[in-house]
Amino acid sequence: QVQLVESGGGLVQPGGSLRLSCAASGSNFFIFNMAWYRQAPGQERELVASVTRDGTTNYADSVKGRFTASRDNPKNTMYLQMYSLKPEDTAVYYCNADIRSPPITGRVRDYWGQGTQVTVSS
Repeated sequence: QVQLVESGGGLVQPGGSLRLSCAASGSNFFIFNMAWYRQAPGQERELVASVTRDGTTNYADSVKGRFTASRDNPKNTMYLQMYSLKPEDTAVYYCNADIRSPPITGRVRDYWGQGTQVTVSS
């Protein structure tokens, strides 16, 4: 059973920084693309950043230049370094990954973490 677990959220002042982590646990799986999404109260979930297996990244316009997504494939972990945080960045941040399990014969499925709260407030 593959699980995604996010960590690193919390309360930070405007202009501050946070680093989120997403670790995949379990056995016998292969991760393709990974992504961070966020959902603010009363709003739809939106894509924040994505990272391919070779490290190619893509960002929402609202976070370009402030957020950096990366991953460590041997550790099955993805990161989101967030700088210059704004109150409008306040949301629950979710990790998403396309995973094949077993790695050769399995079907690719879409996995989600449970989310981690990021609150930007003075």
